[in-house]
Amino acid sequence: MRKAVLTLGLIVLTTTVTFAQKYGFVDSDYISNNIPAFTTAQDQLDKLSEQWEKEIADGYAVVEEMYRAYQNESALLSQEMKVQREEAIIKKEQEMKELQNKYFGVEGELFKKREELVKPIQDEILKAIKEIAVEGSYTVIFDSASGGNILYANPRFDVSDQVLEKLGYNN
Repeated sequence: MRKAVLTLGLIVLTTTVTFAQKYGFVDSDYISNNIPAFTTAQDQLDKLSEQWEKEIADGYAVVEEMYRAYQNESALLSQEMKVQREEAIIKKEQEMKELQNKYFGVEGELFKKREELVKPIQDEILKAIKEIAVEGSYTVIFDSASGGNILYANPRFDVSDQVLEKLGYNN
């Protein structure tokens, strides 16, 4: 009997603790888009990316032109000249691949620039979210912008505006 009462008490306590948990969500895209420094940083990254993409496309256009010229003239070239032209084409193409990797690779210039411009803002947003979670006694705060994980979210638990307010932005 005593064991049954103890088990029942444990079940009630566990159920009460489970129902006492508080959840919230944010829309990180909404927050980011309402921070002028973030949109400015994103614009800078977009312009830089477009500039580098054009530079690489122009370089590959040169490679293509070199190859077409080689094909058109190959019948008139000596074997030694053919080898020289082929090596020049391969070298130019390799330069373009290296440039592309330098700009857009895993640790490339775009990644470094993003770390420089965007990461401090993202860190500030995350800090504000953590403070709100502690202040509001939230167990979990989800990001509705990350897709797929939330099928329904009651808007009254959206703390995105609180994050913006904590960061000093009013909406």
